[in-house]
Parts: sequence; C-alpha cells; structure tokens
Amino acid sequence: MQVDRSATIQEVCKLLSLNERVQAEAVIFRDYPFAPTTKSGRSYTPREMTRVFLRDGFIDRYKGTKLVYPPALRVISKRIDKAFPYHKNGKMDSGHFAYWEIFPTIDHIQAVALNGIDEVENWVCCSMLTNSIKSHWTLEQLGWTLMPAGKFADWDGMIRWFIEQVESDKSLLGDAYIKSWFNAAKDVLRATKL
Repeated sequence: MQVDRSATIQEVCKLLSLNERVQAEAVIFRDYPFAPTTKSGRSYTPREMTRVFLRDGFIDRYKGTKLVYPPALRVISKRIDKAFPYHKNGKMDSGHFAYWEIFPTIDHIQAVALNGIDEVENWVCCSMLTNSIKSHWTLEQLGWTLMPAGKFADWDGMIRWFIEQVESDKSLLGDAYIKSWFNAAKDVLRATKL
C-alpha cells in the first residue's frame, strides 16, 4: 500500500503555521524521516556482469525489454561510427541513444543506499536508462514490479554474434574493452555450458 506522504507534509505545515516547530519535527522524525543515501562505489567486472546478463536472459527486469551485450554495441560503433557513435562518458549529444536504451547494466533491487546488500541475489539486469530512472527508489515507490528473467534460448543479447565478430577479426582484440568482454563471454559461456 502506497503511503500518502503529502498528508504528513500537510500535518507538518499546519503545525508550523501554529508555530509548533517541535511537534512538526516530531511528525517528520516519526512518519517521514530523512534517510541520507550513500554510494556504494562498486564497479563490476565483465565476468560478473556477463553472468547476471545471462542469468536474466538479457532482459530489463523492470521493463521486460530486450537488451544487447555491451561490447556488441561497441563493435557496431567501430564498424559504422558515423551512424552509431560511441561516447566514453555516455554523452547523449555525442553518442547513440542505444548506449542508454538497450545497454545492460547491473542494478540493486534494494538500493545499497537503502541498506540493500551488494550481492548477486540483489542484482538484476536492466538498461542504463532504467537504472538511471530507478536510482535509489524502491520498486514500491515507483510502482514497478520485477519481471521474470528472459530465456537465453529465446534471446542471447547478441553475445554469440559478438564472439563470432571477434573470432573473425582478431584486430578487435586490440581494444582493451572488447578484449576483456570477449574473454568474459567465452569463460562464462563455457562455465554455464550455453
């Protein structure tokens, strides 16, 4: 059930109008306390991310949309950079919007800033855009639900295409990003026998 936060603020406003600051403060502490957020500062390895992406079937678990393996997008940018530009900092005015819309990342179902754990059981695959929208909000606050994982047999996120491209053009391994993701893809697929 969604809590009506506006009712709390309305009560606080009434108390402040009556110059009842102590009571207003007590209402906030009781019904709508300030909870500062903290950043985890955690970054994930390509192997960790690949495992989660495969487990979740390259599906945005909040929206249900298909996502594409990150280095597959980079290969596309290397091949047709004018039509599909990449920007290392994700600048939307310089890089293709696909790097936000269908680029997968890991999100914490329960935000670490809200005492969620930074463990695989709290990680889900979602797009960079969805991750940005969700931020530190809870699913309940957003009115979202966790979608079922996709099936790798139905959608592989273009991971096999990516591996084929690198195996047919070894010069792509000169890019450290592509090389690290290629090694992760091969290792994780081998370990999961997919």
